[in-house]
Amino acid sequence: MRTGRALALGGLLLLLTGCAHNSLVLLPGEDGSQGAVAVLDCDEKGGETVIADPNSRTGIGGGCRKPRSYNTNKAQRALIDALPPRPIRVTLYFREGTTTLTPESLPSLDYLKEQVKPENRPGAEVQVTGYTDTLGSDEDNDRLSQRRAEEVVEMLATQNIDRALMTAVGRGERSLRVKTADGVGEPANRRVEVIVR
Repeated sequence: MRTGRALALGGLLLLLTGCAHNSLVLLPGEDGSQGAVAVLDCDEKGGETVIADPNSRTGIGGGCRKPRSYNTNKAQRALIDALPPRPIRVTLYFREGTTTLTPESLPSLDYLKEQVKPENRPGAEVQVTGYTDTLGSDEDNDRLSQRRAEEVVEMLATQNIDRALMTAVGRGERSLRVKTADGVGEPANRRVEVIVR
């Protein structure tokens, strides 16, 4: 995905360099990190100019230029402010063979409950995926992982989230976080992964 974005950005830069006067506004990435553009070998000394401020703007054609400060106008700020909040990802861990969270996961659950409240994230969609370790049969692990996911949905429903906005899926021992042989009890694999969009 990152390679595709880099190619798309490269194509955009190539297209824009043919124009007499162009500019580029950098926006924050999905993970909240700032966007950046590196212009390499743009002077006789092989210098590099890096623009790392999402609110900075510089010309693209005509060689290296230092980034100059750029304040967004009202319409641009409205577009940026209208972007949806970044997804939240939380992993919760369970005691072996149960739907009981480990004590270490309780603070993460509290954080998650706070984040999904309608007043904090209106209309949030919540994807809950349960997993197990490799102890037990495939069928038992599929059922257990589904029950774990449903248990987390029940916990989140206490925050007045519309159940229609939440999905619970059990993946059993597929997609192990820590690869193990069959029949191994690995605590890192006994988990539920929650994505809030």
